[in-house]
Amino acid sequence: MKKRWLLLALAASVGSAAQARDSVIYAGGAWAAIDRGTTCEALSRSVRTAAKGKVQAIAGFTFSTDRRRWGEFHARLRRMPRPGAAVMLRIGGQPFMLVSRGNEAWSDGPLQERAIISALRAANGMTVESRDTAGGRFVDPYSLDGAATAIDAAAAACAGKSERR
Repeated sequence: MKKRWLLLALAASVGSAAQARDSVIYAGGAWAAIDRGTTCEALSRSVRTAAKGKVQAIAGFTFSTDRRRWGEFHARLRRMPRPGAAVMLRIGGQPFMLVSRGNEAWSDGPLQERAIISALRAANGMTVESRDTAGGRFVDPYSLDGAATAIDAAAAACAGKSERR
């Protein structure tokens, strides 16, 4: 039941007509791996569930068949950060400054992406945090239960596709 709820929630939070072709490769713990055709993603939603009509925070990793995005971390924040505010990803005690625009944030290249995935494999939880437009700090917490397997499944699915080209 928990896996079904996770899949429905992820589909609803990033839903579109184009995603009718998506297929779930793995679902376990708080994470799912989804094959979207030319990209594969490992995704999770924040353990803090958004109120109806509010933005649900999600985070994940993207792998593309052309390998231009290979383990790129991305997050949608539940609040809009104030202009110029840093957006920090914290895994265990390790901080990673993200690149952001609006309420979206990304990792800053392959070296940081590898470091993020490595830190994730040794930690129990992660947060994405910033300051909102009123200056208040907000934190979107995530469980890492199932994250490593979802990341590996997404990477393997897209790696197999690039080899067949």
